[in-house]
Order: sequence, then structure tokens, then C-alpha cells
Amino acid sequence: MKTRKLLPVAGVIIAVIAVATLSGRWLDTAIWGADGARVIDTTKQLIRAAASGDQDALACEDFAGDFGDPKAWNGLSAGEPEKFDAATSLDRPSLDASWSINLEGSSETSDVSPSFVFYREVEDGLCVADVRW
Repeated sequence: MKTRKLLPVAGVIIAVIAVATLSGRWLDTAIWGADGARVIDTTKQLIRAAASGDQDALACEDFAGDFGDPKAWNGLSAGEPEKFDAATSLDRPSLDASWSINLEGSSETSDVSPSFVFYREVEDGLCVADVRW
């Protein structure tokens, strides 16, 4: 008798966990589209990687920017992605990029933190073309 009562409760708990896990990606896709959600996901990966000093794998081959101190990435989160347009970019008009995204929050351990990341479309996804501090 007790088992029959526990099974529905366990099912609800599992369903809630699954929805919570998937809702972030679903919500990003609903708001920003599949490409925008991919930029957000890549930015989350970059923040984790840069905070541990492992960001080079995400950099474009010709990346000449500065990822800075890994501590500067602690406490940041992905903001709002948008298509990059060099023709309307005031500070990066010659940058070969496809997307830009602002970084939200403030560094937990540094006075200076990156504010924007610029991505280029490559064969296997996105690479970091530049970082604005």
C-alpha cells in the first residue's frame, strides 16, 4: 500500500527535476532562438573554462585578445546574445565576428571583469574572436 503512494510522488519529483534541468535551455531557445541559445551555452562554457584558466580551447585560431586573470570571470553569467554587425559596431568595426553577448554580474574576486564576448561561427560551433574589458 505504501509503495503505491510513493510511486506517484517519486514520479512527480523526477518530472520536476527534469523540467528544471531542461527549462533553462528551453527558455533560452524560446526567447533567443536556437542560435542565441547556442551562444548562451557557449558563453556559460567559456565562463567556467576562463575561471579555471582553460579558455584557450574556445579561442579562434587568430585570437589576439586577452582573457585576463581567471579570477575576473568568477561571478559572471551569460547575458543577451545578438548578431554582430561590423558596420554598426563602434568599437570593433574590423572584427570578423558573427555574434556578441554581454556578460552580466560582477567578478567576485576582481575589480575588473570582461563585459562582452565576440564569437565567430566555425565548422564545429563558435570560437571566441575577442573579449571586451
